[in-house]
Amino acid sequence: MKTINNTVLITGGSAGIGFEIAKLLSEKGNKVIITGRDETRLKNALSKLPDVVGFAYDVTIEEDVDKLIETLTKDFPTLNMVINNAGKANLSKLAEKADIFQKAGEEMLTNYLSILRINEKLLSLLGAQKEAAIVNVSSIVAFVPNHVMATYGATKAALHSYSQSLRIALAKSTSIKVFELMPPLVNTDFSQEIGGANGISPVIVAEDLINALETDTYEIHVGRTAQIFELFHASPAEALAAMNPN
Repeated sequence: MKTINNTVLITGGSAGIGFEIAKLLSEKGNKVIITGRDETRLKNALSKLPDVVGFAYDVTIEEDVDKLIETLTKDFPTLNMVINNAGKANLSKLAEKADIFQKAGEEMLTNYLSILRINEKLLSLLGAQKEAAIVNVSSIVAFVPNHVMATYGATKAALHSYSQSLRIALAKSTSIKVFELMPPLVNTDFSQEIGGANGISPVIVAEDLINALETDTYEIHVGRTAQIFELFHASPAEALAAMNPN
C-alpha cells in the first residue's frame, strides 16, 4: 500500500496514536482528515497539524457518522484510507459491583460496533478507488487478556476476528486491503487510567504502521505484542500468566 498521495480519515485523531499517525502521514504528503469528540482538543491538535483537516464527530452516534460520510463523499471523493483509531477503555473490576455491564456496552459500541458501521458506510467510496485500505486499531489483548481490562480485551478480540474476516471478504471482489494495528500498552492520555505511563511512545506505533503499509504487512504486532504473540502460540498458559502478573 502506498503511503504518499492518499486521502486518509483517522477517527480519534486529536491525541495519542491517532495524532502521531496523522502527523506522519501529513508530513509524507497525504491529505489527512481527523475526527474527535472533544472540540477543544480537536482544535488544539489542528493547531499543531497545519495541513490537516478536522471535524468534531462522535463515532458512536449514527447521525454524526452519517453527516461525516456525507461530508467525505462530497468534499473528499478520493478518500482511499480509513484508520479506525477511536477507542474507549475502562478498568474491569470483575469481582466487584462496578457497573461492568454499562461500561462493557460503551466499550463494545466504541471499539467494535462503531467500526463495523463506518466501514460498511464507506465501502462504496473506498471501493471506487484504484487502491484503498482499512486500518483497524486493535491491541495486544486481542490475543491474550489482562483481567483488569477484561471487557476492553473482549472488544479487541471481536475486532481481531472481524478484521480477519473482512480482509478475506474484501480481497475476493475489491482492491481494499485490511490492516490490523496491534499495539501493546501505549503512553497516551487515553491510557492513563489503565497504567499508560508505563507504555511505549505513540510515535513508535505510528512509525510501525507506516512501515507495515509499505510492505503490506496486514497484522502489525508492535513492541511487546510480537513477544506475547509468539509466547501465546508456544504456551497459552505462560502467555496468560505473563499478561496477568499480579
